[in-house]
Amino acid sequence: MSHALSIRNLTCRYQGQAVLQNLSLPVEDNEIVCLLGASGCGKTTLLKAIAGLLPLEQGEIHIHGRTIADQHTWLPPEKRNIGMIFQDYALFPHLTVAENIAFGLRGWDKPRIARKVQDMLALVRLDGLDTRYPHQLSGGQQQRVAIARALASEPDLILLDEPFSNIDTQVRHGLIKEIRRIFKAQGVTAIFVTHSREEAFAFADRMAVMNQGVIEQFGTATELYYRPSSRFVAEFLGSGSYLPATVQHNNLMTPLGTMNLESASSLASDTSVEWLIRPQNLKVKPADDGEGVITEQLFMGDSCRYTVDLKGYHLVVNSNLILQTGQRVEVAVEPHDPVVFAAAS
Repeated sequence: MSHALSIRNLTCRYQGQAVLQNLSLPVEDNEIVCLLGASGCGKTTLLKAIAGLLPLEQGEIHIHGRTIADQHTWLPPEKRNIGMIFQDYALFPHLTVAENIAFGLRGWDKPRIARKVQDMLALVRLDGLDTRYPHQLSGGQQQRVAIARALASEPDLILLDEPFSNIDTQVRHGLIKEIRRIFKAQGVTAIFVTHSREEAFAFADRMAVMNQGVIEQFGTATELYYRPSSRFVAEFLGSGSYLPATVQHNNLMTPLGTMNLESASSLASDTSVEWLIRPQNLKVKPADDGEGVITEQLFMGDSCRYTVDLKGYHLVVNSNLILQTGQRVEVAVEPHDPVVFAAAS
């Protein structure tokens, strides 16, 4: 069975520099995949290459088994049956909502267009707004119109470039949830670009973390967060602390005690490593004789994030307890399979 989208060994250059390097990515039907990374990592370049807006130096792109780009084939953007949703929505200001949605339906008869427009308005919950113009809508409503326009032509794939960056924080979470519902209801396959891990966690089924033109790791949010393949992925997806440790057979010898290391089979005994501890892997409680001291406090609404000095190591801990800077605490390690990386040389 072919993938909805298959990218193999893709390389793109810009002004002589490789922006994408031997990159491969499989996307399944009805899957939402996020290209996540900092500015300049290549994620928007990859989106443009899929859309047909950039040439390939090498590699191939297939949609449902149909070759759209390789060394011998190059379908222009309008022949790829791909919908695009831009950061600024790209709605036509002189067209009504209904006319914007119908814009890409050339060749359809008028009754069919009218039915499709009404179906799309109902899908994105904008019934009754068909005669309004973009300037009469909120940012969230404009985004829904852009979604409806992209879906109306029944594309094989939808590409979204920073689709939520212009939405107010107060409504962003609800809009992400709503658009995900729409895509899943319609069986949409989508690729979206963002630099926000929170958006990626909320919207995507799987994420490709990109760095300097390559995909560092591809998988679900939980896989990447709890089993990062590199320090880059670990640090990009969230905060954590690193402690020096030593592998002894299937155990990890750490400043906080001995832990079982299930993944130690590939590591030689006496190997020096750095142990990644996520804030939720630790637990603190007040103790007058505790070895830890609270050195920083960050209130986060539903919890607090503390920095704890323990035996000269600085640990980041999440807790629902209200503790004070300078307060002594006990630190315990919650059961988890440790993640370790090779010690810096």
